[in-house]
Amino acid sequence: MDRRTGPLEGVKVIEVASLAPAPFGCMVLADLGADVLRIDRPDRSGRQQLPPVDPLCRSRRSIRLDLKNPAAVDILLRLVAESDVLVEAFRPGVAERLGFGPEVCAEWNPRLVYARMTGWGQDGPLAATAGHDIDYIAVSGTLEPIGREGERPVPPLNLIGDFGGGGMLLVIGVLAALLERERSGLGQAIDVAMVDGSAMLASFLYGLRAAGGWQDGRGTNVLDGGAPFYDTYTTADGRHMAVGALEPKFYAELLAGLGLDEAGLPAQYDRSGWPELRARFTEAFAGRTQAQWVTAFAGSDACVAPVVSPADAPAHPHNAARETFIDVGGVVQPAPAPRFGRTPAGPPSPPVRPGSSTRAVLAGLGLTPAQITALQDRGAVS
Repeated sequence: MDRRTGPLEGVKVIEVASLAPAPFGCMVLADLGADVLRIDRPDRSGRQQLPPVDPLCRSRRSIRLDLKNPAAVDILLRLVAESDVLVEAFRPGVAERLGFGPEVCAEWNPRLVYARMTGWGQDGPLAATAGHDIDYIAVSGTLEPIGREGERPVPPLNLIGDFGGGGMLLVIGVLAALLERERSGLGQAIDVAMVDGSAMLASFLYGLRAAGGWQDGRGTNVLDGGAPFYDTYTTADGRHMAVGALEPKFYAELLAGLGLDEAGLPAQYDRSGWPELRARFTEAFAGRTQAQWVTAFAGSDACVAPVVSPADAPAHPHNAARETFIDVGGVVQPAPAPRFGRTPAGPPSPPVRPGSSTRAVLAGLGLTPAQITALQDRGAVS
């Protein structure tokens, strides 16, 4: 892998392999220029592996260590001694039992930022139990408001718990700890919990509730699909348009684009009139294709946009102009973000096969070929 460039150039990260939120966070760190070394598990299947294609694994080196083997843990601690960040996503107490918990790592490197990514957090009655995104956002109060009135809550993919409340919060925690280390000279452990992060993402909702601007019951409020001017509509060709005309001046442009006379309609924020508005909007949007509506609202401030699929998003004119999507190793995927004017990040590199950097990394620690072979024979590395 080529040398990483970007604002985090020179920052060394150890990622103990896991799924979804931690890899996403480490992908962001790698995109920003960090040198991320992934610790993958040994492959005992004996099967030929296909080249990985997951964007979450891009821009990494990889070494295979059996962390149940004390000799492998010793290698990990030697890597910790010369790294800035370690990211692990085990259940609470597992890293300690394996021999590389925060206290042990701090003895090897007092400047280490030790980031722990879990769903429930390091403590609390659910901390030792299994869970997934949907469970964490259910308990945090974030899932209940999502869905149509009178229907069940709708899982919003796994974006809120895994990626927003998990991986992105991990990145924020790591960056904050690295910044604080510049003052104190010391690292620290970070408890990143998806239940905490997903709750934090809904902070605005608690403010609206306190101010009387949000009523309990999904699908009945301005931003949850209850308002006809903040919703999606089906077009003549079975596609959809998204409408977000909250402000009166934008709402006026929406009505003009739809060919509707405001004088003959209920007031925008008169909830009793929302069913009529929705019916009129539904009828209007059904009269043209998505492409025709895109043309009709081109250059408008009506806050109307086509609902584009992941397959079509890279070709959308705005995305194409900004190069929001890029090709990495033959896989089209989102480009690194945000963008930096003075220290731009280089292009991501494709995911590597697990363990492809094992010998090079061990040699970098000063191990001889004979010592590396001995570790392989003991099953510590592969």
